[in-house]
Amino acid sequence: MTLLIPLLGDQLTPTLASLRDVDRTRAVVLMMEVWDEATYVRHHQKKIALIFSAMRHFAAALRDDGWTVDYVALDARGNTQSFTGEVARAARRHRASAIRTVAGGEYRVRQAQDGWAARTALPVEILEDDRFVCPLPDFFAWAQRSRERRMEFFYREMRRRSGLLMTADGKPEGGQWNFDHDNRAGPTAGRNYPAPLRFAPDETTREVLALVAERFGDHFGALEPFALPVTRAQALQALDQFVDEALPDFGRYQDAMVAGQDYLFHSSLSLCLNLGLLGPVEVCEAAVRAYARGRAPINSVEGFVRQIIGWREYMRGMYWWDMPAFAERNALDATRPLPDFYWTGETDMRCLAEAVDQTRREAYAHHIQRLMVLGNFALLAGVAPAAISDWFLVVYFDAYEWVELPNVVGMSQFADGGVIASKPYVASGAYIDRMSDYCGRCRYDVKQKTGEGACPFNALYWDFVARHEQRFARNPRMRNVYATWRRFDEARRAEYRDSARAFLATLEPAAAGWAREQTA
Repeated sequence: MTLLIPLLGDQLTPTLASLRDVDRTRAVVLMMEVWDEATYVRHHQKKIALIFSAMRHFAAALRDDGWTVDYVALDARGNTQSFTGEVARAARRHRASAIRTVAGGEYRVRQAQDGWAARTALPVEILEDDRFVCPLPDFFAWAQRSRERRMEFFYREMRRRSGLLMTADGKPEGGQWNFDHDNRAGPTAGRNYPAPLRFAPDETTREVLALVAERFGDHFGALEPFALPVTRAQALQALDQFVDEALPDFGRYQDAMVAGQDYLFHSSLSLCLNLGLLGPVEVCEAAVRAYARGRAPINSVEGFVRQIIGWREYMRGMYWWDMPAFAERNALDATRPLPDFYWTGETDMRCLAEAVDQTRREAYAHHIQRLMVLGNFALLAGVAPAAISDWFLVVYFDAYEWVELPNVVGMSQFADGGVIASKPYVASGAYIDRMSDYCGRCRYDVKQKTGEGACPFNALYWDFVARHEQRFARNPRMRNVYATWRRFDEARRAEYRDSARAFLATLEPAAAGWAREQTA
């Protein structure tokens, strides 16, 4: 009697539900590198290398811990290049009597898992992924009883549930739930920004880098230098370094953007969390300990905890609440193709060029670059939500559909009609100028409102406001915006809109095939 335990590339956790309470002498762990997963969108080369290397290191750790591991490398003979095909082959190879697995984090993977029983004629147990603070049934119950499914209210429940930053009498530490008003500092000249730890590739990683260069060298992004954490030991080192060196100033400067500084006070811990190398509670507890010892202020620690047990958990819940319809949401009827500069970085808008270049090199940009530069432009320009969502899924090392899709389609692009965000996240060039040092050496003048030399964000902002006036004019959070728009005379309104149209006419659409594999 052999129990087959398929383990996916983002399930690299030794305490995974499918590995618990198992007789290891009668079990085989199956791990699979398959073409389908590397190319359902054409993932950044560095992201593919990260996942394959982390998988191979985790397989070695499982073997050292006494597990029998059947590891199917991408170039292994007979590899069917799909999860379902490899599960079926392994079931025959090991004469499996049953299959036990943890539910995939993405909708399409879960759909595939649901078909394994029919494909293998074996009983298949699909366990819920309990590596999150909020089980999905609990989230659905919260969503059903909530009049407004806003993250802030959900986050408070997660604080109470976890006990993180809560006093003994059930009050929020520091007397309030949210310290965001302390976290809006722009760039400060002369700051010393600590870089995350870099890890030299070992032999296993070097083998993966060679494989990725050979098989996926035409994908977006720079493969090397590669210095990301690929083991739990490295992830723990990265966590310690972030807490000691970056967390104290993380809160105050978390929205700032600085040319040439890829991380500022941010971390690479999102990739460790989403692979399963770290758990959300242990990461938050490390930050809370720093606060308790006086080594990090409450605004930094609360902001960090909110990103993990607030936004991350909330986005997962909203994804599963609305899939598969979520992927098709387009409340603002946006249809423009993705501009080509999202792939090439060839634009005179310095903020966008900097963000794309960093994304190409690092497979990383922090949340304000993603939301208020890259996402903001796409929303203002009317880019189709599926096109910009696919791009985000391709280019970032921490992007998995369950967290990327609701962040982009819901929060960034307002394509869900306001379920996640109470107003669209749009801004003119003034916001980018205030929060970054990009504008000073840009070809466009952020102070100029319209015309050929003006920052395009300025005219695009007011054009967006005008296009969607019927939808947003009664939104309480946009009342002042529309009051300003109505004070403009007709000539000024026309000038904004004509300037926006002239700029949009210059955009080149991206070449087909960059994001998704083309099929006959």
